[in-house]
This record gives sequence, C-alpha cells and structure tokens, in this order.
Amino acid sequence: MNLNATLFFQMIVFFVLGWFTMKFIWPPLTKAIDDRRQKIADGLAAAEKGKADLAQAQARVSLMEAASKTDNHARLAEAEKQAALLIDEARREAEAEKARIVAQARQDAAQEAQRARETLRAEVAELAVKGAEQILRREVDAKAHADLLDQLKAQL
Repeated sequence: MNLNATLFFQMIVFFVLGWFTMKFIWPPLTKAIDDRRQKIADGLAAAEKGKADLAQAQARVSLMEAASKTDNHARLAEAEKQAALLIDEARREAEAEKARIVAQARQDAAQEAQRARETLRAEVAELAVKGAEQILRREVDAKAHADLLDQLKAQL
C-alpha cells in the first residue's frame, strides 16, 4: 500500500469526523453544559434569596412573638376568667344537687322511721292483747300480774 494514499484517506476521514462532530455532536453538548451552568447559577441565586427571606421571616417572627406574648397574656387572663365562671356554675349546680339528694335522703329516712314506729305500735298492741288475754285466763292474783307484767316488759 501506498503511505501517501493511506495518509490522505486518514486526513479525509479525520476532517469528515471533525466536521460531523462540530456539526451534530458539539452543539447539543455545549447546550447541555450551558443549561447545567444556568441551573447551578439559578440555584445559587435562589439559595441567596432564601437566606435573605429567612432572615426577614425570623425578624418578623421575633416581632410577632413579642406582640403575641402580650396578646397571649390577655387571652390567658380571659380564659382564666371563663374557667372561674364555669367552676362557679358547676359548684352551684353541685350544691343544688347535694341539697336535693340530702332532702330526698331525709324524706326517705323519715318515711322509714314512720314505718318502723307503726310496726312497733302494732307489735306492742299485739303483745298487750296477748298479755291481757293471759291475765284474764289466770285467776286474779297480784303476784301473777306482776310476773306477767315483768315478762311483758322483757318482751318489749
């Protein structure tokens, strides 16, 4: 083979490859690099803007905190007043319920005591009748009457 022809064909292939690369490969590659560079620059600018916004927000928050502390104190005082009113109302309702329960308990106790008295009266009357019956069955004797009355007293 001829060295000149090989060298000539290699030069033609080199120039065709160079032209193809410059025409079809290089522009998209540089465009991608420029896009990436622009994204990085935008990200850095956004980060700087974010830092500035953060500093402003922190300043606003500290001002709002100072303002809200006094507002919170007022709200807390109002909440304490409302809680005190609710507690007083609940206490009054509890006292009324207590009075109602005590009155009902007293009424129930009085009724139970009345029933017990009536039962006791009935039993005493029955015992008196039994005692009188026994006295009348026996002969009239003072000693026997005294013994019977002692027995009745023991039974009562």
